[in-house]
Amino acid sequence: MPKLIRMYIVNVLIGYAIAAAFVAMLLYFDIANLWHLVTHSSSGLLAVFVLWFANGIVFAGVQFAIAVMRMKDDDGGNGGKRAPIRVDMTRMVPVRQEAKARNNLTRR
Repeated sequence: MPKLIRMYIVNVLIGYAIAAAFVAMLLYFDIANLWHLVTHSSSGLLAVFVLWFANGIVFAGVQFAIAVMRMKDDDGGNGGKRAPIRVDMTRMVPVRQEAKARNNLTRR
């Protein structure tokens, strides 16, 4: 199996495990009276499954994004270490009178 596919599957499983812990804490601490709603409804298990699945999609995506961003760049480049560009900021820029008047009207 390619390394990228394996990394994706592992991180998705980690994300869904985190989502399961999150949903379990929501039910255990009875956030928004969720435990009562789930246990006293005929479709409570479906609601818990949908809550876990939807949160699993989010947590799996975040987990995989973190894993990708933490990957080491092996190309040996020195990105971001280029010499700065010198720009002459001391010259005056001519502005027409109409532009000044229009700018003054929008500030009020």
